[in-house]
Amino acid sequence: MTTLDWIFLAGTLSFIILFGIYKNRKNTNLNGFFLGNKSLPWYHVGLSVMATQASAITFLSAPGQAFTDGMGFVQFYFGLPLAMIVLSITFIPIFHRLKVYTAYEYLEGRFDSRVRVFTALLFLIQRGLSTGISIYAPSIILSTIFGWDIFWTNAFMGTLVLTYTLIGGTKAISYTHIQQMLIVTCAMVFAGYMLVTLLPPEIGVIDAVKVAGKAGKVNIIDLEFNPQERYNVWSGLLGGFFLQLSYFGTDQSQVGRYLTARNITQSRLGLLFNGLLKIPMQFGILFIGVLVFVFYQFNTSPLFFNEVETAKLLNSEFAAEYQLLESEHEANAEIKKAEMYKLHQALESGDEAAIEKSQNIILETESIFKGLKAKVSELIAKSNPGGDTGDVNYIFLRFILDHLPHGFIGLLIAVIFSASMGSVASAYNSLAATTMVDVFKKSSKAIRSESSELMISKIITVFWAIFCIIVAYYANKLGSSMIELVNILGSWFYGIILGIFLVAFYNKSIGGKAILTSAIISQILIILIWKLELVAYLWLNPIGCALVFGFAWLIQQFIKEK
Repeated sequence: MTTLDWIFLAGTLSFIILFGIYKNRKNTNLNGFFLGNKSLPWYHVGLSVMATQASAITFLSAPGQAFTDGMGFVQFYFGLPLAMIVLSITFIPIFHRLKVYTAYEYLEGRFDSRVRVFTALLFLIQRGLSTGISIYAPSIILSTIFGWDIFWTNAFMGTLVLTYTLIGGTKAISYTHIQQMLIVTCAMVFAGYMLVTLLPPEIGVIDAVKVAGKAGKVNIIDLEFNPQERYNVWSGLLGGFFLQLSYFGTDQSQVGRYLTARNITQSRLGLLFNGLLKIPMQFGILFIGVLVFVFYQFNTSPLFFNEVETAKLLNSEFAAEYQLLESEHEANAEIKKAEMYKLHQALESGDEAAIEKSQNIILETESIFKGLKAKVSELIAKSNPGGDTGDVNYIFLRFILDHLPHGFIGLLIAVIFSASMGSVASAYNSLAATTMVDVFKKSSKAIRSESSELMISKIITVFWAIFCIIVAYYANKLGSSMIELVNILGSWFYGIILGIFLVAFYNKSIGGKAILTSAIISQILIILIWKLELVAYLWLNPIGCALVFGFAWLIQQFIKEK
């Protein structure tokens, strides 16, 4: 990175942080710190909801996901608009009417304090783990640029966000979200434009789509019903609907966003705004990943995109083996590049036989590329047992650093940083709110002043920041796409939490003892189903919800008879 990149990076981040703190410098009570005194308009709510969900994981990992597996991940969001409508009709009016700080307060009045605390603990576990991964995402950038140890980059990112979360509270978070989303949108559009200009002169956007399609990367719709397939229309519409319904309806990091709205109408408009824009936004981000794939079909890509790990390999006893794999990769890339030009010509002339021949050769070279990459992962595991053997999260970052103009590199990295800061800040705030309101105040009957409660809340925020930083340190050992990993973690718990809320809303005959027992049994079963790989992870959400409903009804019948 050049001096110009650093100016853009430092200037963008400083503006976002200082502006957020300035807009809400004084919080004197919990209502101001956690709910922003319920003063925000719908567009603040909508952009804040989007920014909370669109973390650095989205902008780092999603293009790599599309590069590796194609556009099919967009089906994950197909259930989102319907979920927003259901939430606007059911959840929002209830939460606003009860004037709650957190979603879980409602459960005590409907069931008992044990159900409230248990559900809050499920959220805290899930959100704490996911936030650690969100901190790890931008830490990758610092680690890649400077070669720093991942522990210190995690600590830096986690502490940076903690600073303005403590000073400004939820309103500062919301104001920074607006700046982040505007900068993110402009930067990602420009990144797509730059990608198109970097393609060969004879390859336009339509040509790039055709080439990607023949390589199996433009697989947007899959109509086959297969519960073990991660992404198809059915998993997106059904599994995705239940996941999104739980995420936006019961996850305090999101509920806390729309509870800051002035009234029910503003909350509804904010959620519907998110439902309309999220799919096009995610489609665009994934399409950028497809364009990166096409770019590397005409230009030799790195064999392994994580420069930190490859540098360690070159300084290890396995350097010669790695260099041999690099040579094989370069030869394979030249074959693929030549065949790509032949495929383009065949597509232009409509020669089906030539198209099929080139397509088969390209798919074969892609298979060789994946095989060589797997061998590199094996070498990393041998030379550095604690190293990161996956590189899907580094693909887009490596492209930015290697091929985009200076100045824009700094701006785009600032975008990724700011996206992470937005989602992590919301998570800190929601973790502190839930711990304070649903756990600490429930277990302690002492009467405290508003200022002392605010101070305790800030101490709790610091605790969760430290916890998330520790989780982030171990995230690189999970070796998976971060955008998938956070959704897998969510799917372990979201179906159970949603089931508890839906029983509370729609079956008044079921009591606290039945729902608590049912939730514990269902949670154990969901982890077993995932561990045995019986279904793809999105299906865990409707299954978990159904298990809670079914067991709660059965247990309640037994309690009545007894």
